[in-house]
Amino acid sequence: MKDGEIFGKTRAGEDIPRFTIRGGGLTASIIGWGAVIQDLRLAGHDAPLVLGYERLDDYENDTAFFGAVVGRYANRIRDGRFTLFGSRYQTDRNFLGKHLLHGGIDGFSRRPWSVSLHGRDFVTFTLHDPDGTMGFPGALEATCTYRLKIPGTLSVELTATTDQPTVCNLTQHSYFNLDDGGAGDILGHRLMLQGSAYLPVDADMIPTGAVEPVEGTPFDFRQARSLQAEAGGQPLPYDVNLCLASARGPLKQAAWVQGATSGVEMEVWTTEPGLQFYTGQHVTPGRPGLGGLRYEAFSGLCLEPQVWPDAPNRPYFPQATLLPGDTYHHVTEYRFRMD
Repeated sequence: MKDGEIFGKTRAGEDIPRFTIRGGGLTASIIGWGAVIQDLRLAGHDAPLVLGYERLDDYENDTAFFGAVVGRYANRIRDGRFTLFGSRYQTDRNFLGKHLLHGGIDGFSRRPWSVSLHGRDFVTFTLHDPDGTMGFPGALEATCTYRLKIPGTLSVELTATTDQPTVCNLTQHSYFNLDDGGAGDILGHRLMLQGSAYLPVDADMIPTGAVEPVEGTPFDFRQARSLQAEAGGQPLPYDVNLCLASARGPLKQAAWVQGATSGVEMEVWTTEPGLQFYTGQHVTPGRPGLGGLRYEAFSGLCLEPQVWPDAPNRPYFPQATLLPGDTYHHVTEYRFRMD
């Protein structure tokens, strides 16, 4: 297990390791199933910072992508179809029976990753994704490195190479609750999100193709504000792509979040051109969580740096094309501190 412990055994009989890493005032538990962040703690704050499960069986049954690396294409592709260099591809249609979501029913979040390196403050996983899996062209070699750094920083580095032209868009899908680990909701959290534009979607949550300014809409978080009771006393259920840039670029701040009562703050810095903001409204009520908690809707929020959804069908969106000889390289940092 290369210094890890056995977290559980899959229904297919595979041993799944768990690694505990420490550094910068953080402690993280990472499992080989889906390269999942199972638990994350900040010194001086008693509750977990993320939602997670105690048992591997719950991860195998999970439909919310708790803590996982999702791919080969994060978010949605309309009808699961796209054309690349004149060739048409049909991928899995696991969302509403019509569209691709997060790489398909057996995407990266649903498979065992192999550990290649592990130290006190880092762990690196690898995944071989064969040509044609979930309908995607080309064999992909993906890596995920989690590293804890001073001060209070969880770094996520995702890389990939391919042997044929393909698309690659990975993200980290943790649900954060900076107050009580999910015992209560995140509606009192305050957020500031950098996107000055967003992608409107249709009834199937697929981008319409428009890119609209956030000004004057509920998606304007350029000034910090709470999620609490926005619409006639009811919370708005967010699941929206905020447009940060026209292409992948240098590491820059995309978000700031503060718990309502804990004094814990988190900054999200990323290289990616988009940020999917999701408030966890579809979490199945009564989900068994860490430390005996039972999660409900709005127990955690997601901030998922990525290429924009449905980009393979929108040539004027930032693109996720990966060619042989090139390397996909995505870096996101979650930076924590307490008042």
